[in-house]
Amino acid sequence: MSVGFALLSLLFAGLLDVVFKWYARIDRSRGMYVLGIGVVWTALQCLIILASGTTISIDGQMLAFGLTAGLLLSVANLCLIESLTHVDVSLASTIYRLNTIGVVALAVILLGEPLTPVKATGVVIGLAAVMVLYERGRGAPHQRRVALYFWLAVLAAILRACFGIVTKAAALRGVDLQLLLLLNGPVWILVGGVYAIFRERGLRVTAAKVKYSLVSGSLACGVVNFLMLALALGEASVVVPIANMSFLVALLISTGQRMERFTSRKLVVVALTVTAIVVLANA
Repeated sequence: MSVGFALLSLLFAGLLDVVFKWYARIDRSRGMYVLGIGVVWTALQCLIILASGTTISIDGQMLAFGLTAGLLLSVANLCLIESLTHVDVSLASTIYRLNTIGVVALAVILLGEPLTPVKATGVVIGLAAVMVLYERGRGAPHQRRVALYFWLAVLAAILRACFGIVTKAAALRGVDLQLLLLLNGPVWILVGGVYAIFRERGLRVTAAKVKYSLVSGSLACGVVNFLMLALALGEASVVVPIANMSFLVALLISTGQRMERFTSRKLVVVALTVTAIVVLANA
């Protein structure tokens, strides 16, 4: 079941990456977008908690883990959205999923999870898919233009890896993950609002921002809830790498929408990704 939940998180994350790219193709406020996602996420998470009958009880440990996880994830996604303004969705998505390296390393070092040969093989195959997909620009001007946004995507990946480890550590300490996610939404609202005010100099609501926030907030809520279920049942170094293969979904959708071409190089990526998921599922 942990693998099944990880695959659902994979699907939602791939869809979310494409929606991020659609939003970023036009010059719009990224801060207000993140704020809107936080509002939708908070509302949906409240409904999930009410439906499950969970009693809302927040102590110091819960507050610390919830705020830390929310800050890491909101800033990671803000960096990802910014990077998509100048980087193809398949490239940005695959860079973002490089957090697999950090998750496995931190899980082994900090959480004491075993690094088995099968698990290591699955991770290596997944990373190989990322490296095959990466294609350098043809000229120096192109490289200079995307360099900043490339490293912004790398920063997003690092923050995302830390989020995965924080949430797994919270689960090991008995923290209710549904309540932890409830604390994440308001952090998104705060981070988005601060970014909009101090970086973009304004808080302006438009119909497009509302529509994108509704879709993205719903997808983001699905991504993290399915990931939390996977983490609660399985090892972080197994389920997180599987969920991180969502760049496969982003690649297929973006090529289907003619946002980018589907090449033989990308066909190799699809094969490597499927192989990595199968290997990790049996780790």
